[in-house]
Amino acid sequence: MIFNFKVRKMTINDLGFNKQLEIYRKENQLDSFEVARVVSEHKDRYTIKTVSNELEAELIGNLRFTAESKYDLPVVGDWVAINEYDDNKALIHFVYPRTSILERKAVGKLVKTQIIATNIDVGLIVQSVNRDFNLNRIERYLTICNSANIKPIVIISKIDLIQTSELNEILNKTKERIKGVLIIAISNKSKDGISEIKQQLIKGKTYCLLGSSGVGKSTLINTLIGKNIMNTGNISESIDRGKHVTTHRELIVTENGILIDNPGMREVGITDNFKGLELTFDEVSNLTLDCKFNNCTHTNEKGCAIINALENGELDSESYQNFQKMERERLFFDSSSEERKKKDKDLGKLIKNVVKQRKRNKY
Repeated sequence: MIFNFKVRKMTINDLGFNKQLEIYRKENQLDSFEVARVVSEHKDRYTIKTVSNELEAELIGNLRFTAESKYDLPVVGDWVAINEYDDNKALIHFVYPRTSILERKAVGKLVKTQIIATNIDVGLIVQSVNRDFNLNRIERYLTICNSANIKPIVIISKIDLIQTSELNEILNKTKERIKGVLIIAISNKSKDGISEIKQQLIKGKTYCLLGSSGVGKSTLINTLIGKNIMNTGNISESIDRGKHVTTHRELIVTENGILIDNPGMREVGITDNFKGLELTFDEVSNLTLDCKFNNCTHTNEKGCAIINALENGELDSESYQNFQKMERERLFFDSSSEERKKKDKDLGKLIKNVVKQRKRNKY
């Protein structure tokens, strides 16, 4: 779904294309192909956006069969080299290198990752003040943003549902736990905080909305654009939150940046990227440098800076527990991933040996 520009014709830069991508395009002889960006993905078919048109696209056979994993296939946010055929149809020949990959551990999969979107500049982490509000979950979203080197902004939504005193308490708790990150409180109903978000939006930059179902991500997009282009659900009285509406990722081009809407995520699993945890919990990382022993386990050692900080109230105990939980997930993912790679390698060797043996038997 595309928001049309009223003032002037859209350019490739409005879609997010930059000089680095143009240099890559020329150096790799992709000039003969048109440039497009993936707007939405539907199994093996895609909706892509060019400067002048929105097209239905599919992969050429070579790209599909040479892909070693799903990482090699297009996802929402990707830049692709295409050629058009027939009316509003195109073939995807090539996927451009990605500047960022926003991902999480795939739901129900022990050692696989799921790409949420690519080429993101800013992650808009939306949490509502009602039943959905959870600081641990916000830290999880911060971690996957930091892992991808994406700037995070935390948006506290639906502030019209609570009293000012309750809002101040939530904001104070959030700022105590989450430092160095912009936090904006908004109401799509009263429009409080909307102008502050708009001030953060820059033409040509890509913003990915992250959050659980019903926190108001699609409504926020409608509010920012000024048109009801995204389907939204009414508040459910039984569960005190909006009903889940968005069913797939979608990229929306606006006059003030590119927005990517996401289905609500019930799980935000951590992969094996330690950098994200280190950046999210930099207070913990810095404290470990002051521990007396290099191999400190931070459990019962004398001279442990983390234990001292917890006892003195300098380190938030709930935040540290959340860090420990995510670190265990990361280590498990890492070890499981290595085990899977070893099994795949052993299986490959076994298949090769079987093929060799069959050839010997044949001759």
